[in-house]
Amino acid sequence: MYRAGFTGWAGMENTMEDTKIQWHAAFVSAMDLELAQNRSDLEYYKEYNLNTKPLEVDLLVIKKDAGIEITNEIGKLFRGHNIVEYKSPDDHLNIDSFYKAGAYASLYKSYGKTVDERRAGDITVTLVRERKPSGLFTYFKEHGITYTNPYKGIYQVTNTVLFPTQIIVTKELNSKEHVWLKALSGQMEKQQMRELLEKIEKLDLKIDRELADSVLQVSIGANKQVVEELRGDENMCQALLEIMEPEINKIKAEVTREVTREVTKEVTKEGINNTILALRECGQTEDVIKQIISKAYHISFQEAENYL
Repeated sequence: MYRAGFTGWAGMENTMEDTKIQWHAAFVSAMDLELAQNRSDLEYYKEYNLNTKPLEVDLLVIKKDAGIEITNEIGKLFRGHNIVEYKSPDDHLNIDSFYKAGAYASLYKSYGKTVDERRAGDITVTLVRERKPSGLFTYFKEHGITYTNPYKGIYQVTNTVLFPTQIIVTKELNSKEHVWLKALSGQMEKQQMRELLEKIEKLDLKIDRELADSVLQVSIGANKQVVEELRGDENMCQALLEIMEPEINKIKAEVTREVTREVTKEVTKEGINNTILALRECGQTEDVIKQIISKAYHISFQEAENYL
């Protein structure tokens, strides 16, 4: 099963200013969280190579038992082998993208170890995008391509396709049931951000919190204005600090391990700097920050002041 790496909660918005938003990595994490109730039934392969490096799909989801029904409605269409292509907010989803996904599925079917090892009826295609691709649906209408809309934001194409195919419009999905995919947006509202943080706070499993980290980093990086508006929100700051706690404890544990003095110094410095960035994001004063890092990292006020 695919596992997303834990990159830390602190300093996320500042980091996003210097790097391209990693929409696709967060999407894989969001899919895992969306389908968490069936995690033991699924295997994930991100950026699955079809043959050579340029030919790869964003995500391949394999059901260990093809007869298992996925609980989440975005997985209702899934069969044994499921090709999933994600389009970030700036990417287009047009008729050529639509057929390319079908072509990827055809290649995947043809690359089995034996003839017809991967049966066509056991393969599905899913395309995910935030906004409804109006041009694509206009093409469908003009060319007699029909589809159904069994759930909010989910459109299943019913003809002219070799494999069962669905288009997921995350903006139209139910907000309560699909927090993770809806968080992959640059147009989140303050209430949505609060709900995302509340959702993360309730996560108990380490793997879930690690996956949520990837989603939250992208969400904060893409919605700087919302984060700025919530800067003085006491509840949000408290939520962020609670979310950060496992990371702070992790860094402190790393520091106490039997490592060289130089490595210990670097790990401590990185942990303190990241904590300072997060506390500043919450609008804490320099004096309060100094007190917090002094207590958390067992250093003097003077040493703490040197980091500010």
